[in-house]
Amino acid sequence: MERTCGNGTLRLADAGKKVTLIGWVQRRRNFGALVFIDLRDRSGLVQVVFDETLSDSIKDVRSEYILQVTGTVVERKEANPKMETGEIEVHAEAVKIINSAATPPIMISDDTDALEDTRLKYRYLDLRRPSLQKILMTRHKVCMITRKTLDSMGFVEVETPILARSTPEGARDYLVPSRLYNGKFWALPQSPQIYKQLLMIGGMEKYFQIARCFRDEDLRADRQPTFTQIDVEMSFVDENDVFAVVEKLMQAIFMEIRGYKVEDHFVRMTWDECMKRYGSDKPDLRYGYEIQNIGEIFADTDFTVFRTVLDSNGEVDAVKFDQAASRYSRKKLDELQEFIKHNFRAKALAWLKMEKGELSGSIVKAISDAEKQALIEKLAITDDDLVLIVADKPHVAETALGALRIRLAHELDRLPKEETYKFLWVTDFPMFEWDEEEQRWQAAHHPFTAPRVNDINELFTDPEHVMSRAYDLVLNGYEQLSGSIRIYDQNMQEKVFESIGMTMEQAQQKFGFFLEAFKYGTPPHGGFAIGLERLIMVLCGTDNIRDVVAFPTNNSAVDLMSDSPNVVDQAQLDILGLSINKKD
Repeated sequence: MERTCGNGTLRLADAGKKVTLIGWVQRRRNFGALVFIDLRDRSGLVQVVFDETLSDSIKDVRSEYILQVTGTVVERKEANPKMETGEIEVHAEAVKIINSAATPPIMISDDTDALEDTRLKYRYLDLRRPSLQKILMTRHKVCMITRKTLDSMGFVEVETPILARSTPEGARDYLVPSRLYNGKFWALPQSPQIYKQLLMIGGMEKYFQIARCFRDEDLRADRQPTFTQIDVEMSFVDENDVFAVVEKLMQAIFMEIRGYKVEDHFVRMTWDECMKRYGSDKPDLRYGYEIQNIGEIFADTDFTVFRTVLDSNGEVDAVKFDQAASRYSRKKLDELQEFIKHNFRAKALAWLKMEKGELSGSIVKAISDAEKQALIEKLAITDDDLVLIVADKPHVAETALGALRIRLAHELDRLPKEETYKFLWVTDFPMFEWDEEEQRWQAAHHPFTAPRVNDINELFTDPEHVMSRAYDLVLNGYEQLSGSIRIYDQNMQEKVFESIGMTMEQAQQKFGFFLEAFKYGTPPHGGFAIGLERLIMVLCGTDNIRDVVAFPTNNSAVDLMSDSPNVVDQAQLDILGLSINKKD
């Protein structure tokens, strides 16, 4: 089918050229003898002018019809600065209707007013919108840059199985029943974790894969049941080697996609320091408002609330927001208190304001003049500053104030106006986390993560304070990457299994083939996985993960377009030896 160029590529320099275009009708406008049609393809829009000689040919044409037009590029008398092709138009000399179209159920433009569920139901129409096409093209470019950059560093792309053995100790697996072996199941991989470690044992040394991953878990705002990782593993490395690879990759991606030069080496911070300063293990460093521990000021306080918290090994923490006191009424402060009570189980929110050199607030009468003065000096409080205080268990106080830090930064519009990307390496994560339901310690990352060398002797005596060699890369408040240095010594792997209550018999049952490989000379190795969707979200400036996935599910993990998941024929179930017992 003849086509000389993309519709959106034409410019004033093309005036006088004869072109043949193909595309969808974006808009039609009738002006007596002349008809103007904006013709759209992936490259953009161009205005096509039809005179009365072609009026019969296009009399039935409306939105989303596909036309083939041959004509001459002409300079417009009045340019349209809102269109990239706004300095020219095409005067049609011949037209052919390639296909007709029913009236679309959604408006196909970036300013569409359709509900998201409607857009997801008609996703193939939604994808015609320029903004979504631009995002998918950005995603493609990021994958190509990744392949090029990692290849230049000696990495080899290797595909790992999609049908694999179910290995618990993570999110729930999606299970696939076997027809040949009734009663047995494959699992879709939550990640290529075991396989990429086996590739290191197999001597590949440097592996990567743009891998599809599957997790049957409750959805989060930035997670789909099917997602993509830039998955990397390498041998004979430590954390510094891993960080260098990631930093080079991010530098290439952000320069080529955004024209933005990121720093040569990213800031590093331990998990413990992150929690104390920001109340989050994925802090947004584009703004300040750090948490400050003010417990020392109240070491000898007569204020019963603070005294009780400090005597029970709790913390008194505060965040100061400059020029914010006048923005928060008593009603709004009560709303903030309910927010942290409901979401973080904090007992209360105390607050102070500085107004005309005097402190006022919920606790101003309960604390001494010396304590007030110490607070003013420590927090550098000046007129119209707002101080929020939480006294509670350390984790509660820190996470509650961390959430308030984010909320107020957005409400006060304190994010930088210019394009800014702040990367942060978060290191030394806790090795274990307590599972209340099972009453045991479980791996916080996964059970193949190496413990910090200095903490090995505390695996059984003090698991709560054992730190791992795990690391995350955070960008503007989004976790972009998670990884770790892996265990490569069989004895150490057995100890970690034991520390999470797993006997070697159970370990053999779940990971037997993997543990067998450890006997044959496993190299020290480590790696990471970048969440591709989250990276594209930041690059494209959207906070909706469904914008960066071609065919996403909704918040209930349902594909509205294909109406799936759905039932299957009984004959298919019979072949697999399965029956359905519906839940109540």
